[in-house]
Amino acid sequence: MTRFAVLLLAVPTLAGCGGSQADITLLNVSYDPTRELYRELNRGFIQSHQATSDKSLHIEMSHGGSSSQAGSVIAGLEADVVTLALWADTDAIRAKGLIKDGWEDRLPNRSLPWSSTIVFVVHKGNPKGINDWPDLTREGVKIVTPNPRTSGNGQLSFLAAWGSVIHRKGSEEEAERFVTQLYRQVPVLDSGARGSTTTFAQKKIGDVHLTWENEAYLEVDEAKGQLEIVYPSVSIKAEPFVAVVDANVDRRGTRAVAEAYLRSLYTKEAQETIARHHYRPIDPEVLERHSDTLKPILLFPIGLVAEDWGAAQRKFFGTGGILDRVQKNAR
Repeated sequence: MTRFAVLLLAVPTLAGCGGSQADITLLNVSYDPTRELYRELNRGFIQSHQATSDKSLHIEMSHGGSSSQAGSVIAGLEADVVTLALWADTDAIRAKGLIKDGWEDRLPNRSLPWSSTIVFVVHKGNPKGINDWPDLTREGVKIVTPNPRTSGNGQLSFLAAWGSVIHRKGSEEEAERFVTQLYRQVPVLDSGARGSTTTFAQKKIGDVHLTWENEAYLEVDEAKGQLEIVYPSVSIKAEPFVAVVDANVDRRGTRAVAEAYLRSLYTKEAQETIARHHYRPIDPEVLERHSDTLKPILLFPIGLVAEDWGAAQRKFFGTGGILDRVQKNAR
């Protein structure tokens, strides 16, 4: 199957930047809500590339639920780079032999150009008085969150809710009861973050939406005053890793450009763009300049709920894991 046949079959949400006819084409397979961010980052990288190269560059984007996107790459979608929501999704591609071992150590900050977190979006005036995690399971509160089976947002919301109980010195049994009740109050599980945004903001289903911080700002801005962001007292530190897909870039001869593309995410210019789109840049000076919107919040690391991201994947989302029990008992 050709590269573009795979694209047509596997990726309904594909967008490009830089013109359809080019000497070099990169495909960035990313998670659901990064469309607006990469649209701007790609323009900047293409401009810098054109200034130093006689070869034209085109960057294609694929967006969807993070775990679904990883599955598409494993199935044959020829990504040059993956910029997914979860370590486990990227490492699943490594486990299939498409990314070399030690991929986290190839770029600064362990291949993390930014971090993020999960916050709440509520209706204007916050009519249900939802201010922190315990408020979610009050009677009558309907919660919108994507499916942890397919979505990085969904898994991080699950882990944030679980960790909020552990952070308050609750037991794992209490955390499981809390998360089970939370999912009893979820009327629909969309496959990705952007689908849940549509469900909450446009279809007006639910009282609170658990979503990425950056997606929350976009959602509220587009709602023109009808929605508000609520920062809970604590949430998870989300770590969306980036990586070159070695098998694909070596076969296609795109390694040098793909590596330069990911390195460009760490420049001052890119870090400013990242912050403007409400992701948390790793550059402390840039983060400080945007502290009016990227508000201080206590973010717990994955180590609060599991040994590391791999252990969290097995413990919570693997076959026979905690999610299986929660979804069975939440019915």
